[in-house]
Amino acid sequence: MSTLKRISALTALLALAAPTLAAPKISAQSIIVNPTQPELDVQVWTNRDASGEGNPVYQIGERISVGVKTNADAYLYLFNVNADGNIDLFFPNAYEDSNYVPAGTRVFPGNGAKYSLSVGGPNGQDKLLAVVSTTELSLNDIATFEGQQNFATVSVQGQDGLAQALSIVVNPLPDNAWVTDTAFFRVGNVAQTPQPQPTPVTRIQPGQREDGSFDSAMVDAYVRLKGGESLGQATTYAVPWGDGWWQKFGGVGAYGDAALLHAGGSSRSYSVHGRLLARYLALAQAENGATRPPSRLGWAAGDEKVIPQNRYGTTGLYGFFQNGALYDSQKYGTFWLTGPVLKSYQGLGGSGSFLGFPTRDQTLLNGAWAADFEGGSIRTVGGAVKIYRK
Repeated sequence: MSTLKRISALTALLALAAPTLAAPKISAQSIIVNPTQPELDVQVWTNRDASGEGNPVYQIGERISVGVKTNADAYLYLFNVNADGNIDLFFPNAYEDSNYVPAGTRVFPGNGAKYSLSVGGPNGQDKLLAVVSTTELSLNDIATFEGQQNFATVSVQGQDGLAQALSIVVNPLPDNAWVTDTAFFRVGNVAQTPQPQPTPVTRIQPGQREDGSFDSAMVDAYVRLKGGESLGQATTYAVPWGDGWWQKFGGVGAYGDAALLHAGGSSRSYSVHGRLLARYLALAQAENGATRPPSRLGWAAGDEKVIPQNRYGTTGLYGFFQNGALYDSQKYGTFWLTGPVLKSYQGLGGSGSFLGFPTRDQTLLNGAWAADFEGGSIRTVGGAVKIYRK
């Protein structure tokens, strides 16, 4: 059983690919990054942090395992950048038949592997770098196998040296042909007896149910919405809600928490984000204890839209549902509209009309519906809709 002495957290070559040739970007955080956005994707993590976004601590001598997920068949390369600048290439190695891996999730070392990986130090910050490419990379100027050794000898030093060398290797490739990801871990200062560690836990995937099956409408929606950029990682399984399904996501940056909603009987799923999602769930809680969607809105029936600045200088978001809509602006808040009021409002041009954004929820006033806006109001009088300017 051979043990790889140095296991460092590899920082990511976050590759984003397109058909042009853009110079690889060297990053202090991510080592080397593809400046475009390819469909090819890779995720890497360690057995103590299935999210791949943390910085778990290992002691010198402890066993470690590494999880990798790719969305397409590709050549895979795994590097360790140690705290002292030494670099290990631990995959490919002499124990594996090939580094051309099928799409899906793998753990290194795998079950029954003839080698193990352990943390060799020194103490400090390590980086783990995963590189995938649709064509085999020539790493002769970076690493070589000498004699009967089972792991390659890496000739470059430090993450800057690795980044420079890799940028030369991938530069001739089309932008959509390579991508990277990075994970981090720290090496502590107390040596311990090596203990077997559990293999990495696979991340919950978009549309994945607890029984391992998938909601195809949610899977399609995640791809359509470029979920990695707008929804982020799934934080729950897809679970039943009312007569349909819902799944929560961590969101990305300013987008805030997100959810995919799939109404029963519908072939499509849609997302709701941030303040729209918070208000939507608050309405469901008030109506039915959040056991199903709020009846005044129903299920999401379209993708959210960003609303550009209107004549009052207000911008916001619009969410479309089976029975109504939510309009959100930073200036006023998040409010619901439905029925003839919503139909008349949208017929005038919605928030882009002289009415502008709603300034409160639609409400019953003397037995009739009323809604107030930046530039006026809508009332239903004797069943007829009346529109007023300020």
